[in-house]
Parts: sequence; structure tokens; C-alpha cells
Amino acid sequence: MAEAKVLSGAGLRGQVAGKTALSTVGKEGAGLTYRGYDVQDLADHCDFEEVAYLIFFGELPSRAQLDAYRQRLGTLRALPQPLRDVLERIPADAHPMDVLRTGCSMLGTLETEKDFSQQQEVADRLLAVLPSMICYWYRFTHDGVRIETATDDASIGAHFLHMLHGRKPNELHARVMNVSLILYAEHEFNASTFTARVCASTLSDMHSCITGAIGSLRGPLHGGANEAAMAMIEPWQSADEAEQALLGKLARKEKIMGFGHAIYKESDPRNAIIKRWSECLAQEVGDTRLFPVSVRCEEVMWREKKLFCNADFFHASAYHFMGIPTPLFTPIFVMSRVTGWAAHVMEQRADNRIIRPSAEYTGHELRKVVPLNERG
Repeated sequence: MAEAKVLSGAGLRGQVAGKTALSTVGKEGAGLTYRGYDVQDLADHCDFEEVAYLIFFGELPSRAQLDAYRQRLGTLRALPQPLRDVLERIPADAHPMDVLRTGCSMLGTLETEKDFSQQQEVADRLLAVLPSMICYWYRFTHDGVRIETATDDASIGAHFLHMLHGRKPNELHARVMNVSLILYAEHEFNASTFTARVCASTLSDMHSCITGAIGSLRGPLHGGANEAAMAMIEPWQSADEAEQALLGKLARKEKIMGFGHAIYKESDPRNAIIKRWSECLAQEVGDTRLFPVSVRCEEVMWREKKLFCNADFFHASAYHFMGIPTPLFTPIFVMSRVTGWAAHVMEQRADNRIIRPSAEYTGHELRKVVPLNERG
């Protein structure tokens, strides 16, 4: 039998592990595309629901198709009572990603995908209900209220902010959430997406695939960079203070989250988009500290290390300006990326072969078992 080829490179970076028609990442001449559309073009001209439709169905919707899809998603926001009961039992100090992981798994026991003909129905339900899950738990455990999750907001982003704050968001906040969800919707074979595809390759159900993806995103080397960025920049009172503190971190070789990327080499195309919206939000709230601090961090990291901001860094300040608690930053990622995850599950199922790579063994050579009474 031929010897298995050992793939080089830590974490399989740069290795092709399959095919997809959903997105390109870091491709020359097109930094990030969904189904052939540049993410900047989509963020400038589309709503998130249009992009979700594109990712799922392959083409942008007509006005009638978009209206029908929005209406459908709007009918799927309510939480079943058994799921509410579970969410109310999760402690207030739980990691919000654990809440979504648990909520997704519980929903799978209540609304089990019986066969693959239901996959789009399950995907739509998850897209509509994940914001309801996280906001219901957060408002119950932190504010002591049981919120109504079936709002009449037209967009998922506005729906999330409405539930979180107990009031409809203004136009700017709804728009920024819309853009944010577009930017995070899909990103090829990242760790969480690959987790979902591996799970799908066993012909497991959609809820299991998405639950596994949430578990992968929970890790700080994948999701959570925007939370870490916020924790870093929030205490700094000026851009000068930020520069000195950042230089100290670099001198101590501390890991600084929100910079660099496994695939992009010179810039993350999502960064310039969310940076512009963060500046708009800073002007709205009269901020003269956090946005300048963020800009100085970007300048210092490029000057000192030639490291650029990825999508997560300016998301931190943008979310903060909209009054979103830092622990909920990564769950917003889930609310968006469930589109890409579910579409990858469907793509894997459509042309499936179980994903089962080989490993390079580094342990002992073959040896004999010494009887128990002869061991020293």
C-alpha cells in the first residue's frame, strides 16, 4: 500500500482540503467574495438577508423573493417553551458561546432534522432564532425579564438590537449591524466551517454540525478576537497611552488579538469597511478616545510588525458604541456565520465522502506487553 503523504505546515495552513463554490478568501484580485460578489460591493448595496439568500441559493434575490424570505425568517423567531426553560437555567456567568452551543443542541432535540429534505428549513430556523436565544438568556439572567422574541423588525440586525436594548434601534445602528453580519457571513474553510463539514461528512444532522461549529468558534484563536481587542483598548485613555502600552506588549512578546490573518497577507478587506462605520458611530456618540486609540493601535502594529487589523479589531469599538456588552461580541459572529456553516453542510452533503485524514505517527515503535507481575 502506498505511503500516505504527510502534509506540511502547522495547522494545515495552505493545504487544499476540498472544493467550494461559496466563497474565495485571499484570492489574487479578489480578497473576499461570496458566490462571485466582492464583499465590499455586497456591504455597500445589500442587506444581510439578501446575502444570506445568496449564500444559500446561489443568486441574489429579486424584490419579491427578498420580501418573502424576510417574512419567512420573521415567523421563525419565537422560542419554544422547553428551550426557554433550558436558557433560564443557564447561569448568568456562563460563557455566552456556551449558551448558544447548548441552545442549538436543545433545539435539535425539539425540532430534529429527520432527513436532508428539511435542511433549508432547519438552516432558516437557526438563522432566525439564534439572536432570540442569546438575547432571551442575557435579558433574563442579567435584567430579570422574559422578553418577547417575535419582534416585527425587518432585519436580523435590528431584531437583535431591539431585543437586547428593549427598544428599536436607530437607522445608523441597524445599518451597522447589517454590514457587520454581511462581513462575518462566510469565510471558506476556517476552523469552525471545517468542523461543520467534517461533521456533515458523517451524514450527521444539521443541528449537530452547527453545534460543533459553535464549539470550534468558541476557542480564542478563532472567535473571540473582538472581545480580546475590546478588553485591551478599553482601559487606555489616549492614543499616546495606547502606543506606549502596545510597545510594551510587543517588547514582552505578548500575543495581541485582532491583527494579522492566516490567509490574508497585506490587509483584511473587511477591516476598512467596519473601520469606516466605527468612525461614524464614534462621531454619533461624541467619542474622542476609543476610536483614536484604535487607529493608533493600527498604526503602531503596522509600523512595528507589518501586521494589519483583521475584521475583528474595529468591530470591537463599533459594537461598544452601539451599547453591546463585550461578552456578546462573538455570539454576533455566530448569528452571521450560521449562514456559511449551513451552506457548507449542504454543499458537503451534495457531494459527500467522509473526511478522514491520516496522521504521522510520532510514538513508540512496536513493543510487547510485559505481564503485570513482571513490571517494575
